Amino acid sequence: MSSSGAFSPFEGSYGGDADRLRDDDRLECKICWHVYDPAEGDEYWQIPPGTPFSRLPGHWRCPECDGSKEQFMVIREA
Repeated sequence: MSSSGAFSPFEGSYGGDADRLRDDDRLECKICWHVYDPAEGDEYWQIPPGTPFSRLPGHWRCPECDGSKEQFMVIREA
């Protein structure tokens, strides 16, 4: 738990907190491992290339497994 008493998600998880994201962050679904790459966008949901994860519409879900945005984890390159 954080000092505010709210649950602190594990490192790398999006958890609905867009402040944790950079515009070029790639995110991976923790259910099916689908990767959302902002450079590519999302053909299924007709999201144009260059759209950051934080700017996806509220109704967006994983195009592979229908998981919610909160199920995505930030991919940090080593």
